[in-house]
Amino acid sequence: MERIVGTVVRGVRAPIIREGDDLAQIVTDSIVNCIESENITIGEKDVVAVTESILARAQGNYASVEDIAADVKAKFPSGNIGVIFPILSRNRFSICLRGIAKGAKKITLMLSYPSDEVGNHLFDDDLLDEKGVDPYTDVLSEEKYRELFGYVLHPFTGIDYVEYYKKLVTDCGCQCEIIFANKAAAILDYTKDVLCCDIHTRARTKRLLKKGGAGAVFGMDDILTAPVNGCGYNDFCGLLGSNKATEDTVKLFPNNCQPFVERVQALIKERTGRQMEVMVYGDGAFKDPVGKIWELADPVVSPGYTKGLEGTPNELKLKYLADNDFADLSGEELKAAISTKIHEKDSDLKGNMASEGTTPRQLTDLIGSLCDLCSGSGDKGTPIVYIQGYFDNYTK
Repeated sequence: MERIVGTVVRGVRAPIIREGDDLAQIVTDSIVNCIESENITIGEKDVVAVTESILARAQGNYASVEDIAADVKAKFPSGNIGVIFPILSRNRFSICLRGIAKGAKKITLMLSYPSDEVGNHLFDDDLLDEKGVDPYTDVLSEEKYRELFGYVLHPFTGIDYVEYYKKLVTDCGCQCEIIFANKAAAILDYTKDVLCCDIHTRARTKRLLKKGGAGAVFGMDDILTAPVNGCGYNDFCGLLGSNKATEDTVKLFPNNCQPFVERVQALIKERTGRQMEVMVYGDGAFKDPVGKIWELADPVVSPGYTKGLEGTPNELKLKYLADNDFADLSGEELKAAISTKIHEKDSDLKGNMASEGTTPRQLTDLIGSLCDLCSGSGDKGTPIVYIQGYFDNYTK
């Protein structure tokens, strides 16, 4: 009988992971148990994905507010810091901001508006037109911001992030001034020492600040790139990708992801005799049409993956073929023609109209987004995702 199911995605339950656990062995055991209990036939190029969160937990990759403060003091001895372009997130930034505040004397907090980098809005875009504000040129004080936009609560969290962030800073005994601007160099009218908190635009922001005559310029990716007082660290992205663990600690992005995925791949092959592709995934990259959030608050979707997951899709658009090349065919004749076209397709379809609209993104970004939607970040208890048939096509 012809197979009628394409890609299958399974969230796999696992034990609660603690520091020091042999996660590679736990992942292998969980996948093998899943295969046996569900009577699954292992396919060609199946994928096992593991959320970055449990890898960081197993590694014990944590840091405290005091650890962050110590590194901030070392990098900004003046104590007068411009903290620019943070995202609006209790989970992602609140504990980091407390650490920064404890390491400073005064913070000038510069928020982008009307939204942050990943789509969290301070207020609705339409208010810019109503109030006659140009977000590309206008620098607003907190007083002017309140006069124009008032106190707007986030639709999901119910928080006024301006008030929330200011209180976090002042409760740490640090002075706080808040301004609103979208040009990095605007901060230089207030202080020359700047901590850039943007994620995907950080390299450009640093370059523009240095060109504008800034003094000490660092990013979140430069804080805790090495242990401070024996704490966790990440030599690639520092504090970026961190999450709130407790009221005084953050869990950092995991280290050594590549050796981990390669070990899992080897262990699974040893147990099953089949080679699977393995990746570590964090935030996916997709937009919520209601909250307008882009989700991707990690520096990358996947910090580690096996070689079979390199590259981008090389696919033909079936509806394009059906509507153009084979518009006069139907039924089995159409199916056969499309199947032949797939078999004969070039190894690189770049520029081919028949591949237009087939999502030109890295495989790891696509698969990581799929995994993030499957596992969620709540109480599902499925931090491992098992994917079958992702690389199949219409002919398989």
